[in-house]
Amino acid sequence: MDIDAFTAVHRDDWTRLDTLSVKRRLTGEEADELLELYQRTSTHLSMIRSIAPEGQLSAALSTRLSRARTRFTGAKSSFAEDIAGFFVRSLPAAFYRLRRLTLIVGAAFILVAWLYGAWVAGNPEVIKALGSDAELRRYVEEDFVNYYTENPNASFAGMVWTNNAWIAAQCVAFGVTGLWVPYIVYMNAQGVGIAGGMMAAYDRLDTFFLYILPHGLMELTAIFIAAAAGLRIFWSWVSPGPRTRLASMAAEGRSLITVALGLVLVLFLSGLVEGFVTPSELPHWLRIGIGALLLAAYWVYTLVLGKRAYDAGARGDLDRFDAGAEARTA
Repeated sequence: MDIDAFTAVHRDDWTRLDTLSVKRRLTGEEADELLELYQRTSTHLSMIRSIAPEGQLSAALSTRLSRARTRFTGAKSSFAEDIAGFFVRSLPAAFYRLRRLTLIVGAAFILVAWLYGAWVAGNPEVIKALGSDAELRRYVEEDFVNYYTENPNASFAGMVWTNNAWIAAQCVAFGVTGLWVPYIVYMNAQGVGIAGGMMAAYDRLDTFFLYILPHGLMELTAIFIAAAAGLRIFWSWVSPGPRTRLASMAAEGRSLITVALGLVLVLFLSGLVEGFVTPSELPHWLRIGIGALLLAAYWVYTLVLGKRAYDAGARGDLDRFDAGAEARTA
């Protein structure tokens, strides 16, 4: 097919479609003409995509059809509807898709952290290599707890949010490599395990959990979610299934954006807990209970609302038209 000749023959139809798509009011005849031109242009697009699916003409016709479809369907949603759709359908479905991988990443993290903790706590030589007895006692008896109280609550919450968002962003941005996510998870598990092992070696393991659990339950889960999302991007090009690698990565990438936006809120809430609840004078059971309640709320949101949205067809991706699909005509 000669693309230039094809364009010359059908340009008038496409121009007329553009004109009718932006016209404020349509007569009955013009509405019929708009629908006819839409169907005709859809056929043209199908023909073009069979020759040059990624070409400039294909993209231009897709845009024209999207504008025309919005014109004759009146498919305009309000901002409130879009926000509701995001939190009721897209986000919980995206979290639901990652539920198993999130748990697998979490289990791997806990295993690595436990192994390091047991290694540090059970080996006096390792303890000596970490610092002098005076330095370690200052850490377990003062510095560990003071970390949560040495800064004003609001600024500390903001600092925590920024730090955790940076870790999550690395998982999201470099997940496609397949190497960075395991490295980040391993290094963080190592740090938590060594800290716990040091506290255990000096009989302060109870203090470790009393100050880690209130915020850590949700904070670490958010990191596991980000890691799972990054690994899904990696797997989308390793094993794309029936789709092309480009299409598979595009779909996972759009879902990943949904997850990333959701994690902004999740990390904000866990940051508030770490900034205001962890260092507070509240009873230990209440501080841990608040963290556990936040974690439970996430899993209820994911497993109940997420499953409902997933079963209804939501995947955290854009709808098929916004993602670039076109209506087919007979």
